[in-house]
Amino acid sequence: MGSAQMVPNLISVIIPTRNRAAMVRQAVESALAQKSVSLELIVVDDGSQDDTPSLLASYGEAVLRLRLDPSQGVSAARNAGILVSRGEWIAFLDSDDLWLPGKLRAQLDYFRQHSHMRICQTEEIWIHKGRRRNPKKYHAKPSGWCFERLLERCLVSPSAVMLHRSLLDEVGLFDESLPACEDYDLWLRIGCRHPIGLVPRPLVIKRGGHEDQLSATTPALDRFRLLALSRLLKTAPLCPTQRAQAFHVLQKKASIYAAGCLKRGKTDEASWALNLAQVGSSISQKTPASRFSA
Repeated sequence: MGSAQMVPNLISVIIPTRNRAAMVRQAVESALAQKSVSLELIVVDDGSQDDTPSLLASYGEAVLRLRLDPSQGVSAARNAGILVSRGEWIAFLDSDDLWLPGKLRAQLDYFRQHSHMRICQTEEIWIHKGRRRNPKKYHAKPSGWCFERLLERCLVSPSAVMLHRSLLDEVGLFDESLPACEDYDLWLRIGCRHPIGLVPRPLVIKRGGHEDQLSATTPALDRFRLLALSRLLKTAPLCPTQRAQAFHVLQKKASIYAAGCLKRGKTDEASWALNLAQVGSSISQKTPASRFSA
């Protein structure tokens, strides 16, 4: 990935942020409070115009600070952090989320007990507009080979993940052309190749419902899921079963998205979605690449 020489057992923690001085302070404190692990904390300021720069400077050498100016989006911010990181392991923390004590230690212990695994996540506590919210059954986090479930919805949370940096060498970084659903795209590229582990303890506080949340400020999120599925069919080393599963979900999501567009009079957008599914059909019928090819 063009990064500095890897340091074994070091965890590189990457926090992307923009205009969230109060929230990012809490995120940083929750990361620095992790015990019994060796970590480097990298905070990428994506063009903030509030007090974020001075806040981060107050941590001195405890935080490696990067700044993107002008703002380039969350994918570019995470990727910038990855490219300067040195850790064998990489963990992400969104600036509106928090880690509970022992989060990183629990994941390192998981990897020591499951030496074949290269990615895992923890359970979460969901807080929406200051109140605890229970996830639905279909939000249940998967464990093991879970590609088919990942196609339907994003079931991996960036703030809950730790992964071995070799995974990103294998599948690539976050797609900077996607303004949203960039995590959905990455988990699919990983999930079609590898199982995803789960530490069944809620060690992340996931906070939502604020006005600047990406899902609230980006219209037509399903458009970017369709793009991710289409690219997956074109580029990923899917086995025949995975290829059929991906096309089925692409076709279903494209039909739903197109129907919604037609109701709002967006005929060109509806045609785009249906054409994407048609192209996906021709791709899905081609002879697939080897599952384990690069």
